[in-house]
Amino acid sequence: MNIFYPIELFADWFTYTILKIVPETPLGEVVNFFILDIFKIFILLIIITHLMSLLRYYLPIEKFKVFLTSRKFYGADYFLSTCFGALTPFCSCSSIPLFIGFLQSGLPLGVTFAFLITSPLINEIAISLFIGLFGWKVTLAYLGAGIGIGMLGGFIIGKLKMEKYVINLTKDQGKKCCCKKGKPKFNQVFFIISREAWGIVGKVGLYIFVGVAIGAIIHGFVPADFFEDYLQKAGLIAVPLAVILAVPLYSNASGVIPIIQALVAKGVSLGTGLAFMMAVVGLSFPEAMMLKRVLKMPLLLSFFGIVTLGIILIGYLFNFLF
Repeated sequence: MNIFYPIELFADWFTYTILKIVPETPLGEVVNFFILDIFKIFILLIIITHLMSLLRYYLPIEKFKVFLTSRKFYGADYFLSTCFGALTPFCSCSSIPLFIGFLQSGLPLGVTFAFLITSPLINEIAISLFIGLFGWKVTLAYLGAGIGIGMLGGFIIGKLKMEKYVINLTKDQGKKCCCKKGKPKFNQVFFIISREAWGIVGKVGLYIFVGVAIGAIIHGFVPADFFEDYLQKAGLIAVPLAVILAVPLYSNASGVIPIIQALVAKGVSLGTGLAFMMAVVGLSFPEAMMLKRVLKMPLLLSFFGIVTLGIILIGYLFNFLF
């Protein structure tokens, strides 16, 4: 079931009926894509920031952090985080609201990045498409690769101790009024929660608009065969070239997997196509624009550098194995 189907209907109606833009034209693709994703991302952002604010108010976050980070098996916290990322049906830009919520809740930096890396790379729709197009063997390898990148990338970022490069979006956190005794009423609690949540939405909103606008323009005006022409002739540098070409794009895994099928059918190796897909969903420029509001440049560059290197290595590994 597609929970965003009503938004898709609204985007189609507004683009093609109200604005009277001709369907299946570059302008139509741009406007439709922008309306769909801006509503989807902001709805997710508002809901998740309110839920995370509610969680911070009522739930003892320290106990939750202990549960997540004190597993008996080494690395279980990263594995659990990547598994949760794989269960969330979000693209990279839609994962950011939950990532922000994790950061504001004080979860370890590496664990939050393990989620952010894995969430756009793996979801149930992408897995089902992979099974249908490439079979179980490739699908299991893809699943392992996505989880592996998330765990290793999160682990490295955690070891780099870069918490000082996270921008605090809740300046008033910890300043709740305690001058009155007794349990506050629900409307008072909701006001505190909502003020914090809307504060975060306001601080990242402009970056989301810019990021989605850039992604929509590229989505509508960059021809698909542009990438096929270059990747077929690139030889050994095809994998890093595929990653570089994918960075300006913006899509989710389920949207770009059919492109992989077309690339492979025209002679592009599977590893190169997979690297292209992973870079599209995990390294997009619009994602960087949104993350820039919550991460300072050293941490942002470290995140993109680690994920880029991981994707390139997996691309070469898949080319060797398949």
